[in-house]
Amino acid sequence: MLRITKRLAVGLAAVSLALAPASVGHAQSAKRATAASAKATGLSMASSPEALGFDSARLAKLDAYMAGVVAQGRVPGMTTLLARHGKIVSYKTYGKKSLATGAPMTEDTIFRIYSMTKPITGVALMILFEEGRWRLDDPVTRYIPEFKTLRVVKAVNPDGTMVLEDMKRPPTMREIMSHTAGFGYGLQDEHPVDKMYREKQVLGANGLKDMIDRTAQIPLVFQPGTSWRYSSSVDIQGYIVERLTGQTLGQFMAERIFKPLKMNDTAFYVPAGKAGRLAALYVANRETGRIEEAKSIFGNDAPTYLSPPNMESGGGGLVGTTMDYARFAQMIANKGVLDGVRILSPASVELMGTNVISKDALVASNGNGVSRFNEAVGFGLDFMVVKNAREAGTLEGDGTISWGGAAGTWFWVDPENDLIFVGMIQRLGGSGGDDLGAMSRTLVYQALVDPSK
Repeated sequence: MLRITKRLAVGLAAVSLALAPASVGHAQSAKRATAASAKATGLSMASSPEALGFDSARLAKLDAYMAGVVAQGRVPGMTTLLARHGKIVSYKTYGKKSLATGAPMTEDTIFRIYSMTKPITGVALMILFEEGRWRLDDPVTRYIPEFKTLRVVKAVNPDGTMVLEDMKRPPTMREIMSHTAGFGYGLQDEHPVDKMYREKQVLGANGLKDMIDRTAQIPLVFQPGTSWRYSSSVDIQGYIVERLTGQTLGQFMAERIFKPLKMNDTAFYVPAGKAGRLAALYVANRETGRIEEAKSIFGNDAPTYLSPPNMESGGGGLVGTTMDYARFAQMIANKGVLDGVRILSPASVELMGTNVISKDALVASNGNGVSRFNEAVGFGLDFMVVKNAREAGTLEGDGTISWGGAAGTWFWVDPENDLIFVGMIQRLGGSGGDDLGAMSRTLVYQALVDPSK
């Protein structure tokens, strides 16, 4: 019913415009052209929250809540950035980037963004899609022949051994971009496939080709396309970028994404001159309940990010600043362009933000652990997609796309309200209370009292 109403409203607006005096039509066209031009730019400061439809007193609840999270000791520090129509409504820093040194959190603090790397890798691959290098329903084996002999887990015996069968067909590019290909990950070790990922140290491989070779020895969790499971498939995407271009993933991202978007502090490691800006990484001590610096992650030693990694992980290897990621998010909100530099076409951005998981796969899995899906919430190409926000029980606009990182970072892009939000913390294993992504959404949208502005 909502969609029908919107279509009627658009139709009535078109009739009204046709009946209006020419001068009014020209004025409205000029206004739209000015708005479109402004939208292509990125992230200057707003004159006031009210100018963009926000109530300052209500928006103060967001600041108070986040300050409280730091005051409670849940995280040592945080940054948040909210923008609408390319204008920054709120950009806040809280607490410290290191408890050991007492260094305050600053706007130029560098964070490990972990899985917020995934949408960037997806954009890298979509740049090549636009060049005609691959198609969504191509079999992945066209680019990675090492996967032609993959087996599939048919059942798991009580003793943990697996019953295997042949693939009915190879995974497609669409499926590796939507976590429906059947690959494991190794972040947990509950499933025998994930245990094999850990045993073979897939995420600790010596380069992306080595990662592919190790992955090729491990069966798929399910037949391609039949379910959803968070996976290493975005690291596989990174390898495909390298295979198609002859560049390393980092070189391609720097040339085609970071430099054009002026994401000057985003890379796969922090150079020596910027090392003092890297936030410390924390985890909760289960015995004391207090946070302390993390020494390991997912069963491996925590990398320092102060030297080039053995493997440039398209699934979770980047570091960057809040503003860098906001510029990336604003490019997405602008349908592929920022400050006059076009990265993708509007159609490609729309494709990335369209659910590609079949209804059968959604019903079969409803996601697992990381996210819960239903007919209102699905997954596009390396983004989660809210198809119907009110049915999903949330306040953002329909079509909002988002994801987060292992150390608590989060972001979303709301095309209906032309709004972006980026939140950065550095705490593994959750934020020690209510989910910050969910809380920030509620607190942002309760303050957006005039969305028409």
